[in-house]
Amino acid sequence: MRKVLIAIITLSSMFFVACKEEQQKPKVIYDEAGAKGQVKKIDSTEIKVADLPVQMEGTKYLIHPIGDIRVYDDSNRSYGSSRTNGVSYAISNYNRFEITGYFENLKFQHVDSTALRPLTDKKIQIQTATYLNTLAARYKKNVLLYTLVDADTNQDGKVDVNDIKSLYISDASGREFKKLSQDSQELIDWNLIEAQGRIYFRTIEDINKNGAFDKNDKVHYHYVDLLQDTWEPVTYEPVN
Repeated sequence: MRKVLIAIITLSSMFFVACKEEQQKPKVIYDEAGAKGQVKKIDSTEIKVADLPVQMEGTKYLIHPIGDIRVYDDSNRSYGSSRTNGVSYAISNYNRFEITGYFENLKFQHVDSTALRPLTDKKIQIQTATYLNTLAARYKKNVLLYTLVDADTNQDGKVDVNDIKSLYISDASGREFKKLSQDSQELIDWNLIEAQGRIYFRTIEDINKNGAFDKNDKVHYHYVDLLQDTWEPVTYEPVN
């Protein structure tokens, strides 16, 4: 009985250590030059699929999320209308003014056209695409904000949620797509101040180069004036 108990404790300890190591996996792995890594490999077995298009209220464009189908091992699982024979064909969720999920591109289509235009030709993973509807209603400015991953910063050969998250912007047609946050800085959050026509956002920089973002790193503060013709981040220091 004592041997069994020791074995259980040993296995539990190994499981705890493994979980702890998994939680501490760095988001950034630096090469000899100190730069973040690029994608090293692409899974050739990926199968692309598009969700049905959505139209953000107040815009003249349909948005088609593009991504990979997901295969589930449990054939007894209860599936929704977008799942067939253990395969999920749903890659995003839509809640009126925001698309969420894990998808690799968006294609834009004017309501009076059949042409589709991709948001980008880069390897990325989009997590949210948010239409700033209150900004549009007040200032007639049609803007989309994106949280996404644009580089394989942990150098595991994939661009996914385990890499650094960035903030991007475009107009409602998907044009003027550009990055607002700095390379190698993790997006913390963002907020729209409608009265100013500005978005404010925070990022964190791994200043000690240990590959993780923690209390010892530096938080940066920025805002962007969306009422200007060009969207350029401005740094400010509320703490100093």
